[in-house]
Amino acid sequence: MNKILIVDDDEMMLMVTRHILAAQYEVLTATTGAQAIEIFRREQPTLVLSDLLMPEMDGYELQRRLQDERGEPVPIMFMTADDSEEAESKGFEVGATDYIRKPFKPDVLLRRVGNVLDNLVKIHELEIQATTDPLTHLLNKSAARREIGAAVATSAGALLIIDLDNFKLVNDLYGHATGDRLLIRFATLLRTTLDAEDLVGRIGGDEFIAYLRGVTDGTFLRHITHSLNENLKHAAEELTCDSARISLGVSVGAVFVSPSSFHDGDDFDAIFTKADAALYAVKSHGKHALELYGTPAPVVDSSATDMNQLTTMLSERVGERGAYTVDFETFRAVYRLLARIATDTDTPTTLMQLTLPPDAEPTNFLSIISRVLRRSDCVTLNGVQVLILLPLTDATEADVVRNRIVAQLPAPLATTISIARTEITAEPHHQ
Repeated sequence: MNKILIVDDDEMMLMVTRHILAAQYEVLTATTGAQAIEIFRREQPTLVLSDLLMPEMDGYELQRRLQDERGEPVPIMFMTADDSEEAESKGFEVGATDYIRKPFKPDVLLRRVGNVLDNLVKIHELEIQATTDPLTHLLNKSAARREIGAAVATSAGALLIIDLDNFKLVNDLYGHATGDRLLIRFATLLRTTLDAEDLVGRIGGDEFIAYLRGVTDGTFLRHITHSLNENLKHAAEELTCDSARISLGVSVGAVFVSPSSFHDGDDFDAIFTKADAALYAVKSHGKHALELYGTPAPVVDSSATDMNQLTTMLSERVGERGAYTVDFETFRAVYRLLARIATDTDTPTTLMQLTLPPDAEPTNFLSIISRVLRRSDCVTLNGVQVLILLPLTDATEADVVRNRIVAQLPAPLATTISIARTEITAEPHHQ
């Protein structure tokens, strides 16, 4: 029930107004401005209904004092017997929500108060919409930037950028509805894992941000990361009824912050960039973990890192049969990794290009090919071409794969496709 604070030095008028409103609202009363301020601090009413002309502190001064105290506009409705336009104009200038003249009819007062409260609800809903991510109900990107930016400037803590590893595969394999349910579940995990005073937002897609006030312990952050990974894994298994197909988890980039950072020239963008750099580092070193900005990264050779990235990409589809069917951009990423690995380790890898006749149905053809290839192979569509990557495959083995594909095709189609084979080199010609 909404609380309404009535302020009037006329005790009879106070009693009449209270009687009108008490049936629908919780009513508080004060006979002086000072008394009203004390009640306001303690009870935090939804609306203040104040007489305009009172001794010691008039309604204008009460409005100013309450607004200074809260630091934002306070819904206040003035009552007065003064029927001058100047008084009404001044009331709105100082921030009055509404204005009603004495004496008033009970039904008129109830309607005016009801209208004010309805408008406050609508304003509150609009404020929520403007600051809240509609799917997860966390802070949206702009609100997170604003609120966390203010927090890091005044209090020590840890800024975290949290990314869901391999989330795209959830959408690809189970549909966007399941992906949305998983994002909602993860938002709940964040709220229950972190403290209530921590600021948490979604900054886009499967990426989140959090500011943990007062946290300066890396071990604590690693514990949180481990907990999020474990709970997210269980949530994904429950939502997809599948425990093997996707290696889902979280990568976290973190940086410790103190207000002195701002005095040293840092701002929110600079601090965010540091956390983002830490996130990039953990993504490069295997995912599902935490990286603290400023912590020395392990020294690894480039070929080992590339192989680790490729292994991670292919392991995302644990339990799935047939070739790894991907979009063209992902195919290009795998291609580049294999090209670097071929340069550093002299590992044989083959790119096969199958050009279809104009009347062929590419997706049906892709399905046939995927079933006869290995799980480590990668395949994509590029217009009328099917592109296949065959890791660890030399020319002789590639011919075997070619013959296996042709054998699976309907006879008319097998005689009309064109198949080209290229061994990946240090400077590949097919991108």
